This record gives sequence, structure tokens and C-alpha cells, in this order.
Amino acid sequence: MELSSQMGSSSSNEGGLNLKLFTAVIVACLVLAACSTTATDEPTELVLLTHDSFALSEGTLDAFTAETGIKVTVLEGGDGGSLVTQAVLSKDNPTGDVLYGVDNTLLTRALDLFVPYESPALSSLDPSLVTDPRVTPIDFGDVCLNYEKSAFAEIAPPTGLDDLLQPAYANMLVVENPATSSPGLAFLLATIVEYGEDGWQDYWTNLLANGTVIAPDWETAYYTNFTGGGGTGSPIVVSYASSPPAGVIFAEEPTDEALTATVTNGCFRQIEYAGILKDSEAARKLVDFMLSKDFQEDIPLNMFVFPARTDAALPTEFVDYTEIPSNPLTMDPETIDANRDRWIDEWTQIAAP
Repeated sequence: MELSSQMGSSSSNEGGLNLKLFTAVIVACLVLAACSTTATDEPTELVLLTHDSFALSEGTLDAFTAETGIKVTVLEGGDGGSLVTQAVLSKDNPTGDVLYGVDNTLLTRALDLFVPYESPALSSLDPSLVTDPRVTPIDFGDVCLNYEKSAFAEIAPPTGLDDLLQPAYANMLVVENPATSSPGLAFLLATIVEYGEDGWQDYWTNLLANGTVIAPDWETAYYTNFTGGGGTGSPIVVSYASSPPAGVIFAEEPTDEALTATVTNGCFRQIEYAGILKDSEAARKLVDFMLSKDFQEDIPLNMFVFPARTDAALPTEFVDYTEIPSNPLTMDPETIDANRDRWIDEWTQIAAP
């Protein structure tokens, strides 16, 4: 009885130990599996969804890969408007991990697509550019009137929006259609800010009566109509504050003088943002990288906009041939979103032949 009892007790203890060991092994396996899954789920490749104007110096994204081990594939999605439309349509199954290129004129259409993230580098940015934790400002550009200098040897160039209504500037201006062009929309918004809800329609009626030409997009306006871009008919165009240095850099013959200049009054500020579509540590690292000084200083000569970092050095051409407007016109993105379609419809009625 005692022997039998001791043997039974020994078997029971052995079974208990085996059960504990088995449980420990299972728990360890589950922990390892969880760790393995986490490592597997963290992507080593990212897709950056952006617009057709995206450009960087060769090797810029390779530096990010060398630093992090994460490869970046760039997927272009048309102009800014098309980019946002595609991202909205694919909301439930995003085609990219990070989106770059939505600006403040279209921002509210895309905000719900993004995962909130506030980069540690935000403190290095111009605080006026920071608007919502779901997006990170990367760069900005000012949509301004540009003019060909040689066309104003006899008369002074315009100094602001009011001047464009004067007979002296009749048949000189080409603008882009705000329904089809980002700078065209920015210029329309500038006139709404300047003249108010009750005055912008009259301004446009008088502007068109003074011989203003409407082009479908920036390329047509600048290169077909604007005399400063090689076109014919219009020595004033709606373009960007960064257009004069671009003219110097891409001149057929080397030159140290810009053939065009910017009217800094009446400019509208466009801010471009990046947002995370698929949350991951890798996506956050890419946003952080886009705010790095090296990336920010690579922006101007490739995309001809200004970096969001206040300590990013500007290329000599930007310092010598352009000026950042001191008081650009702006509008709250929510106001734009609430009224954009109505304003474009009203503008279309005014511009219809």
C-alpha cells in the first residue's frame, strides 16, 4: 500500500511536471510566433504614391534604403487632383503606404485617408505650415503673377491684382482654368480672398473683359501663351514665385539674368503634404526622412518649390532670382472644401462665352 501509494504520487508529480513543461513550451512558441509575426508584418518595401511632378536627385531615396534597409517604390498618380481622387477611390485597399503631394486646396478631401502621425522633426518646420496631425507639410510654393521683363520697357509691370483691370494691361494676361488646373484654382482663391464673397465675381467679369486669355493648364499657359516661356500673345501669366530661377537654370544659353520676374502682391500659398495611408514604423521613417535636411535641400532644384524646414539652405538660383512673398494670401482648407465646387461653377458661368 505504501509502495503503491508512493508510486502513484510519483506518477502524479511527473504528469504535473510534464503538463507544466508542455504549457511553458506552448507559451514560448506563441510568444516567438507573435514576435515573428510582428517582424514579418513590418514592411521592408514601401510604395510612395505621388503626383507626376515628383522629382529627386539620383540616389536620394537610395540613401534612405541604405540607412533603414527599406526600399521605396515611387508610384505616380497624375496631377494633384487625380492623385487625391485615386486615393479616395482606393481607400479600403490603398495602392501606396505613404502619399505625398496633396495640397491645401484639396486637403480636406483626403484627410480621412491618413493615419495621424507627428514627426519629431516638426519643430524644424515653419509653424504656419503645420495644420493637422494627419498630414505633414513637406514644401510650399506661391502661385503668383509672372511677367516677361522685356515687355515692360515702356510701361511699368503690374504690382498687384488691381492693376490687371487697367486698360494699359489689356490683352496681356493668361490664366489657367480653375476647374482643371491647380495654379488656376489657387489664383481664383486669391481673388476671392482679395475681393471677398461679394466682389470676386465682378473682378473676374472685368478681368475677362480686359482681354484675359484662359488656358486649360499651366503647361499651355506658360509655354504656348506666355511670351516669357516661348509662347505668343501674353506677357503676364499665372505661375509660381519659383518660375524665374527655373528659367535661368533651364535656359538654352547660359545666363546670369532672369528673363521673367514675379509680382509678390496677390500671391496664394500652396502647401504640399505627406500622409500615411498604411500605418507602420517603416512609413513613419519615410515621413521623417522627407523632413530631413538632406531631403529638404534636394527639393528646390527638382520640384521648384520651397522646403518646409526653416534651416534648409536654398540654392543660389533661388536666392538670386526669386523672392518669397512676405504676405501671401491664404484660406482655411475647410472653407475651401465647403465652397470650392460652388466657386468653380460660378466662375465657369462668368467665363462661358
